[in-house]
Amino acid sequence: MYQKRDRQTKTLFPELFPLGGALREDNRWIKLSRLIPWEELETVYEKYFSKKEGRPAKDSRLMCGLLIVKHWEGYSDVRVVEEFLENPYVQALCGYETFVTVNVLHPSLLTKTRKRLGKEFFKKFEEEVLGVLIKKRIVRGKGHFLDATVIPANITHPTDTKILNRCREWVVEVIGQFRKKANIVKKIRTYCRVAKKAYFNFQKKRKKTKAQIHKMRGYLLRKLRRNVRQLEEMLKGYGRKLKGWEREFIRTRLKMVKQIYEQQRELWKTKGRSIKERVVSLHLPHIRPIVRGKDGKPTEFGPKALLSWVDGICFLDLLGFENYNEGGHLLESLKKYRERFKKWPKDSTGDGIFGTRANRELLQRLKIRGGFKALGRASQKQTNRQWLKKQQKRRGSLMEGIIGHGKNNFGLDKILYRMAGGEEMWIRMGLLSMNLNTAIKRI
Repeated sequence: MYQKRDRQTKTLFPELFPLGGALREDNRWIKLSRLIPWEELETVYEKYFSKKEGRPAKDSRLMCGLLIVKHWEGYSDVRVVEEFLENPYVQALCGYETFVTVNVLHPSLLTKTRKRLGKEFFKKFEEEVLGVLIKKRIVRGKGHFLDATVIPANITHPTDTKILNRCREWVVEVIGQFRKKANIVKKIRTYCRVAKKAYFNFQKKRKKTKAQIHKMRGYLLRKLRRNVRQLEEMLKGYGRKLKGWEREFIRTRLKMVKQIYEQQRELWKTKGRSIKERVVSLHLPHIRPIVRGKDGKPTEFGPKALLSWVDGICFLDLLGFENYNEGGHLLESLKKYRERFKKWPKDSTGDGIFGTRANRELLQRLKIRGGFKALGRASQKQTNRQWLKKQQKRRGSLMEGIIGHGKNNFGLDKILYRMAGGEEMWIRMGLLSMNLNTAIKRI
């Protein structure tokens, strides 16, 4: 159930200033509280709750404010609740008029609320806030710069032996838990300690030959096949003793384990190095390896984001888990620019992958100046060559700078949400926090 609060203008925290005085007006959280459209967000927020049934939900301003502080400062859920109880400026951002020292919510409620709201709310959250920045002319439609980057997921570097051993460990763990819940007296020989010892001895070797790796993969495949067969037999004989959701979870995860087994078995037999739709994480099976060809990081694991830069603000135009060609999504990015600013950009600049003939014809048709290097021999005027060189230099410094700023300071170097749609929630909130930080400096 959700009920709106009565919001009246009062003196903030009068008990903290008995002899007069007030909170500083130039504080970043006070400035931020005036930028965010709380009423519009509350209208969207209340749709996710019943109006008559259930316990009253926490106020939308409290939850949205804590989410912003969390991503702005890089706090955990526990730390952001502690910061709320210690900092009157954070409480003012969250809509409180008197200082609160007792727990107003448990940190786990933040996770439950994120799961309930889902990625669509976070998308609307970002659109509403950025819409206010555009409406107040804090952000103005100027040059349009494009670039793509990978936002790494929170997984270890996947190797074939590592993912096979992780699947084996999960199956053995489920077999042990299953035995206790179903009160199975019969001993089940999983050979988990023998397999664990063999894998650890393999991992201790600093240098591993191809023959050693191939042998260990075959060994783990055989152990995994045995354990999977044991778990399937237990499900057939004792599956009714589990709860419905437990049985469904095990079957869904077991299906993914069998898919990983088939992929790794095919690679092991053929001694291949790649396979279609390769799974690199048991717990995040939608993550794919994305080859970027960068020095030190030839392959990255996480969603690929197409970002656009406009007047110091970074917008998310596209997010996908496959290694798509960003050069084919220029029109989509331009359409989103038009939705935000109600006009086409005067110019659009990307790296070489955007400079296809189709994209050049598109920009010419829309009367948008393209900042791409000329095709063929250099036959342009001197002024145009100088402008192109300047645009490419600006694009490199601005896009690389803002992407690095987000990864270094606003959590875009690693996605920590693991719920459904968590990748998009994390990225949007990280970008929103970075954009708000830029906006309040201009007020």
